[in-house]
Amino acid sequence: MVASKYAKRDLMESEFTQRASQIPAHGLGLSVDVYSPDVMHLAQRLREEGLQPGYLEIFKATTSAMQWVRRRLPEIKLTYHGEGLWVTQPDFPQSCSGRQGVAEACAQIAALGSAWLNHECATKQMAGYAFGTYLPPLYTALSARLTAENFAYLQECLDEQARQHESARTLVLLEMPPLTYFACGSLGIPAFFRAVTDRVACGLVLDIGHLWTVYRYTGVWRRQTLEAFVAEFLDAFPMARVIEIHVAGLAEFTRHHPPQHHAGGLALPYWIDSHGAPIPEVLFDLLTQVLSHPRLTSLKGVALEVDTKPVVEIVTEFRRFVDQFQSKVRCSEQTCRVASPQREGREDVPCHAPRNVVASDEQAALRRQYQEYVELVTTPDRVPMTPELSLLGGSFDDLNRYRNSYLPHELLHWGGELTDMFPKTCRLLAVANIPLERFIPFWFDRPRPEQGDYDFFLLKIDRFAEFVADGCPLACATVMEEAEELRAAYCAANEPIGSDEVHA
Repeated sequence: MVASKYAKRDLMESEFTQRASQIPAHGLGLSVDVYSPDVMHLAQRLREEGLQPGYLEIFKATTSAMQWVRRRLPEIKLTYHGEGLWVTQPDFPQSCSGRQGVAEACAQIAALGSAWLNHECATKQMAGYAFGTYLPPLYTALSARLTAENFAYLQECLDEQARQHESARTLVLLEMPPLTYFACGSLGIPAFFRAVTDRVACGLVLDIGHLWTVYRYTGVWRRQTLEAFVAEFLDAFPMARVIEIHVAGLAEFTRHHPPQHHAGGLALPYWIDSHGAPIPEVLFDLLTQVLSHPRLTSLKGVALEVDTKPVVEIVTEFRRFVDQFQSKVRCSEQTCRVASPQREGREDVPCHAPRNVVASDEQAALRRQYQEYVELVTTPDRVPMTPELSLLGGSFDDLNRYRNSYLPHELLHWGGELTDMFPKTCRLLAVANIPLERFIPFWFDRPRPEQGDYDFFLLKIDRFAEFVADGCPLACATVMEEAEELRAAYCAANEPIGSDEVHA
């Protein structure tokens, strides 16, 4: 059994090395959204400033949008940042996410000609419940096995597309997610990703800001310096699988919480991942430390994540990024090319190792654990009762910050202020003495199966209409009218691309 385990791991390493060797070095890039800010306006400003990113990583939009971007930027490498592929969840291959979502991702990857598909090892939907921002997986051995199984399925789908279209193959990358105040599980985060990479030939994305949140919200900051923590973390993490590194902003979503202090007496803020925020100096210090790690042998690109950030700030940060890291990242790329030389010609997609299928009773157990996970993070003062749902370090104060502050803010304000989205309806609710805060327990009152592609803004519209129809029938017609107006406006805003004249 032990020999079989090591044979599987060696096979995965060999397959990964073969796949990674065929990806060209991408250099320093930007991870961007098509619309926010406008990617063509950003590209123009960069050209005017004499800055040329090695690549742009494009966040999921529509296939027509990706085709349009490819036509308008034929000279630059484009990669794909996926969304809505819930690979940590037990029913992923059978779900709408695993069928419709994967098919859409394949089409968008083909449109861009992307060398990789990057996706967070996290989810916004679990056990029939939806969230606005990512929740990390349960960090357990069973969860790691299931995630590896789902990622193998995703890679097979991409390989099948490559065979059908006789195109270059695309490697799936799994990104270590941020912690928004807490994590749950019985397995350390580096061990979790080692367990995944032992079972599937995927690459990894290491986000520097996410790494800082692990330091902050697993309680390590109370007993260890940041530099020492990062050194220990990287030594335990499968660094040889890191294809890409991200750097993004960190910020507090609210200023109402006083900073805590570690033994040295220095303030440690409640920062969380925030792409629109400035990148703090400490993350560039950490990037320097990461780039010097001896097992970082497969690196292909380093990108600033800048979606939702003003163009003038992006240009300023990218210039500084290039000045400070161009030579350092080039060295890593050269190391990678020596270790994994580019092969001549197109190779057949390698045969996959037989999958270690997760048994049906184990899948059922993981479904129950994710149901309990939802209850834990949405129920004030609920205490974990099992090792799988224990806090991975950190404190109940941090978990309660998510439950009592962040989650309500997410549903009432983030991704669309309800009073701005539904002004007439909200006035009617106020007259009827129905506070908007009642929307929060309504959102989580029962599981609702996936009906289509995940979109938090559209979910928010649908759920609020249900909430009003259920609790204030007199406002039903008004909320339906406002909901339809919102859907139409949203559709128009997200489907303007189809010809070169649209954003001229």
